Amino acid sequence: MQKIIAALALSGAAAYVAPVAPKATTALNSKAELEALAMSNTDALGQSMGFWDPLGLADGDFWGLGNEGTIGYLRHAEIKHGRVAMAAFLGYMAGATELVSGPHKILPYRGFEPGLTPPEQWDAIPLYGKLQILVIVGMLESYGEGAGDPAGYTHYMKGGKPGYYPPIKGRVGGQIQFNLYDPFNWFPEQGAESKARGLKSEILNGRAAMIGIMGFCSEAKVPGSVPFLHGIEGFPHYDGNVMIPFSGDFSIFS
Repeated sequence: MQKIIAALALSGAAAYVAPVAPKATTALNSKAELEALAMSNTDALGQSMGFWDPLGLADGDFWGLGNEGTIGYLRHAEIKHGRVAMAAFLGYMAGATELVSGPHKILPYRGFEPGLTPPEQWDAIPLYGKLQILVIVGMLESYGEGAGDPAGYTHYMKGGKPGYYPPIKGRVGGQIQFNLYDPFNWFPEQGAESKARGLKSEILNGRAAMIGIMGFCSEAKVPGSVPFLHGIEGFPHYDGNVMIPFSGDFSIFS
């Protein structure tokens, strides 16, 4: 359990690098492939560090998944956390702008108040609104895990490609009309090399976003903890606790 927590907290480890076109039997979920990918990284950091796995996670076997299943789990977790962090990072900045936090003729949601910081905007959402968000996220998560046996889907812990999200258009009796990725079909079909390059960029941006959103939360709660952000005039601060997202609604300890 300690290794799992450390892996998610330090998910920028160079051991989990960008994928290329998967082989028939695996999707970059073996230690040998991770080592080869790390050594092929041509940037200065990659060349100086090479394959870096100080916690030995590439040799792990969590919950009896086997080594390749464990690596698939950790790589998928990093990609997913990176995607959420990128959305959170951009959302935090958008929520701090006058366009979002300023007065509205039509309230975005019941309980909205102008001038709230991004964490305060979450606190202001009614409990049922928060639960609706969680239900939608849970549905998307279940689809991403292969609920309903989508055609051609192989789970990332069983040789599938980490980070892959199956198409959801037409699900729930045809009620879902758009896919999560490229809902309007704006992007042309890409080859394996372009997809590998794009996923590498996504992983690197996700790693930076994970650091960025935690920096926002840290500076908001503890002014001066992030000197770069502390120097920004008017940076929004927060008196609540970002680690207790339902503190204003209920508490299981009271």
